[in-house]
Amino acid sequence: MKNEKYPSMRGKGLPSRKGEKLKISRILRPTEARVRSVIFDILGDISGLSFLDLFAGSGSVGIEAISCRVKKAVFVEKNRKALNLIKDGLSGISISVSVNIVGLDVFKAIPRLYMDHELFDIVFLDPPYYAESRSFSKPVSGASRIKKGNNSVRGEDVSLAKKTLQTINVYDILTPSGLILVQHYKKDILSEGLDNFTLYRQYKYGDTCLSLYKR
Repeated sequence: MKNEKYPSMRGKGLPSRKGEKLKISRILRPTEARVRSVIFDILGDISGLSFLDLFAGSGSVGIEAISCRVKKAVFVEKNRKALNLIKDGLSGISISVSVNIVGLDVFKAIPRLYMDHELFDIVFLDPPYYAESRSFSKPVSGASRIKKGNNSVRGEDVSLAKKTLQTINVYDILTPSGLILVQHYKKDILSEGLDNFTLYRQYKYGDTCLSLYKR
């Protein structure tokens, strides 16, 4: 696993790669434009690929993926206000790809996608960070135990980023060459390897860390 600080950050605005303006509300904080620029530098050419945006929030990352000509984009977000923001954002761009908005909790949506035989080339997740305090021992929320076969994860013991990775490890929704990109707090130390994918590289910017997992 390679660990490095990303050397550069492009632009602070919100234009898509096709020059279209993304409609982002101030109600929810979208992924910072500078970090989002790095995300797509890391991913490179994603045209023709399928993209899953978990904890989609305002949908800024998934919408950017659409502007980069993915063939399919799926947004998973349970917050109703956020769902409306995603719809508003999508209404502001031209869309010629398959788009699906899933209004479910991530930990309900992933098993459903798995049961529906959905596979993705890229899974991006930016779950809420730990509560903003000097104590890093208490996560934002607890969650029930997920179990399938010999794999399990206790939500109350791990961050949302860790729990999501372990859930995808159980309900494998990646294509054979698929990858997972996790945006998380730098002090949230993620596993270097699970059964189905391994931490390949990390990029750090301030308190934000981007962890890239591959098969």
